[in-house]
Amino acid sequence: MPVQQNRQIVIVIAEKNPLLQSSLVKLFDCDDRFKVATVVNDGERFLETADSVPFDVGIIGWEMPNIDGRGVLQSLRGRVDAPRLIVYTGSPNPDVPRQAMTLGAAGFCSKREPPEQLLDTIIAVASGRMVFPFIDVSSLASDPLAGLTPRERELLAALAGGLTNQQMASQLDISLNTVKFHLKNLYDKLGVGNRAQAVAFYLKGRESR
Repeated sequence: MPVQQNRQIVIVIAEKNPLLQSSLVKLFDCDDRFKVATVVNDGERFLETADSVPFDVGIIGWEMPNIDGRGVLQSLRGRVDAPRLIVYTGSPNPDVPRQAMTLGAAGFCSKREPPEQLLDTIIAVASGRMVFPFIDVSSLASDPLAGLTPRERELLAALAGGLTNQQMASQLDISLNTVKFHLKNLYDKLGVGNRAQAVAFYLKGRESR
């Protein structure tokens, strides 16, 4: 529900960088429109807080330990009492805003923007609006492969090349669990259930280009 204009907006912050944590707390302490309920350093603790502390707006990173921004959004999606969430990240991936919107975030703000942009985004989100940079939804809808991260594209090409999960882990110098994590996200984005369907999707996409 939108926050009434005459009361403070209660915020919970999930940010892995201690220096940025301190900077954000100082930023909000200097503005009586906001009240910081707590600050955590990963998505797992943020979800624990969401279960125990009432707040209006959550400011979450995209790349966080234990549970990342995607995981937080997936966990809270559909919850009637869920706080409105803003993804606040320095990720260079231009597709993060679209992914965040698809997963139910209420807003997106880049860390490259001035602090005032974050404050304006929180005010807008707390009032019930959605705040995102321009997203060319039509082009993404016509080409689902455009929504993949560079790592997911690598893995998809490796799948098409017939590599096993272990071979992909060795080739890309990442853990087997990380490969499985990326493949799950890859399948979710493409709307497929297994590697054979993903490869078929990949080959079809190449033929249409």
